[in-house]
Amino acid sequence: MRRSKKRDQLIESALQLFYKQGFHATGVDQIISDAGVARMTFYKHFPSKHDLIIATLNRRDEKFRGWLLGFIAGYDSAWAQLLGMFDALDLWFRGKAFSEQQFSGCMFINAAAEFSDLNLEAHKVAARHKALLREKFVSIVEAAGFLEPEELASQILLLKEGAIVTAQVSGDLKAAMRAKKVAEVLLCTAEQRAESKAEQRAEQGK
Repeated sequence: MRRSKKRDQLIESALQLFYKQGFHATGVDQIISDAGVARMTFYKHFPSKHDLIIATLNRRDEKFRGWLLGFIAGYDSAWAQLLGMFDALDLWFRGKAFSEQQFSGCMFINAAAEFSDLNLEAHKVAARHKALLREKFVSIVEAAGFLEPEELASQILLLKEGAIVTAQVSGDLKAAMRAKKVAEVLLCTAEQRAESKAEQRAEQGK
């Protein structure tokens, strides 16, 4: 099914404005003006601002996951992909990747904060984005042969989220590389545990 050009214009304008200004602070009139469409066109595609917010978050999810997973796919091992995520974040924080727009934090963290009720659709979309990334990183950890892949993936993603918030709140452009160093320690420890477990099994099999 072909996308509507006008609908895409509205989503792209909203994406930029919501990311820069926030969801509640950005009005429908500004989005309509920025997109260069008529008010009637807006309501033809989106019965309410909330509907546009959901469409915009879904578009951001599509773009961000495509960019991040495409970036780390360039690394030649599961271990390197896990650490490569922090290289991607570093470029993003510095405005050198994903978007030419100045870094303003994670749109999904921002959405979860503005729509804090877990039952709101905007919050659910934000949570789903994080869950999809976690699912992918669990599979990468499994491919690396580490024990307890779900726990290790969760730990690495906590470092990711912490780096994003630190970069946004304090403007610390080194946050991603600091988090990467901690991730390296986690992976080294996990590798040692996996090797020790393998040795124990080998001994038991004798």
